[in-house]
Amino acid sequence: MTITVLRADRLFDGTGAPPVDNPTVVIDGRRIVSVNAADVPAGATVVHLPGATLLPGLVDTHVHLAFDASPDPVAALAGRDAAETFAVMCTAARRAARAGVTTVRDLGDVDHLALGVRAAARTDPTLPEILAAGVPITTPGGHCHFLGGAASGVEGVRAAVRDRHERGVDVIKVMVSGGNMTPGSRPETVQFTDDELRALVGEAHTLGLQVAAHAHGAAAIVAAVAAGVDSLEHASFMTADSVEDIPDGLLDEINRRGVALSLTLGLRVDEGSTLPPAMAARLPKLTANAAAMCASGARVVVGTDAGIGPVKPHDVLPTALVQLIRIGMTPAAALHAMTGRAAEVVGLGDRKGKVVAGYDADLLAVDGDPLADPSALHRIRAVYVRGAALTR
Repeated sequence: MTITVLRADRLFDGTGAPPVDNPTVVIDGRRIVSVNAADVPAGATVVHLPGATLLPGLVDTHVHLAFDASPDPVAALAGRDAAETFAVMCTAARRAARAGVTTVRDLGDVDHLALGVRAAARTDPTLPEILAAGVPITTPGGHCHFLGGAASGVEGVRAAVRDRHERGVDVIKVMVSGGNMTPGSRPETVQFTDDELRALVGEAHTLGLQVAAHAHGAAAIVAAVAAGVDSLEHASFMTADSVEDIPDGLLDEINRRGVALSLTLGLRVDEGSTLPPAMAARLPKLTANAAAMCASGARVVVGTDAGIGPVKPHDVLPTALVQLIRIGMTPAAALHAMTGRAAEVVGLGDRKGKVVAGYDADLLAVDGDPLADPSALHRIRAVYVRGAALTR
């Protein structure tokens, strides 16, 4: 293996420690072997990155690689066969990696194709680390039922969890509420009974799998928390036409249970593209609720929902840094939410999200200091995925 030494102006290591000036990071193969060691190994390739900040590769806790970020990704998906969809998913994953997003958690595909992308990533250094839920579990006719994951009844949801476990998924995704992409589905409604949710979560936990719960409306969020899910995806508190206040005591209960809040942040609004009017109208209240979540000390991370529309391309995660700062996080806390904490939430905290010896060599180098200038996160100098430098 070739030993590579990276030198930059500063290091944000994802551990919560203050930045370090003039770091030296030594990579041997896929792993970081030392940080700021006194000696550079003989024969190492030294990469100088003057003016740059090194930080861990970013972690997106909620993407949909099968959706192509087009104006109608559901129709586009329906028009492709499995081979075409697999190719689209790989392209989407590579786009994320080039933006420094070196780990993505895919929370809903078709035909469990994300498992194949995950397998391909093991030998393809242009692909990020993939965590895959496969086909999400929903109700008959429920949100994203067109992906093929409908189940009902206590035994039905248990069987659905066992099926995914046998396929080798990393996490169970359940649509506790309705959603916005499915005709006839409403985000403020609860799709499963309490008994079904408890059975689903219990089966998953027995099998060693986390449960990520799509939950928009307050009733769905309360039900998901009571059932023991590990993360709440969206947690938007949407009603039929607005956004409601967070019920008293709910954040305390979420924090007591250690449930992660995977907030749907990250937007790329380019010339000619706009937010849907209904979402734009809800944005101020969504922002206020997100600020309350941050102020409560909740385990907030970013799950962009990449792929669901033109404002959600698969390299959108870096845009969330500014949004996290706007809802009350310090720049350092915001970067930690997108690196070290996100890795912990998805179950990879022992090898992702930090620049420390023994961790995977997933690294991002950007021009400038993102702690002082968040736009620096978009000025990418280098990306390393499991020790391999990406060509951008």
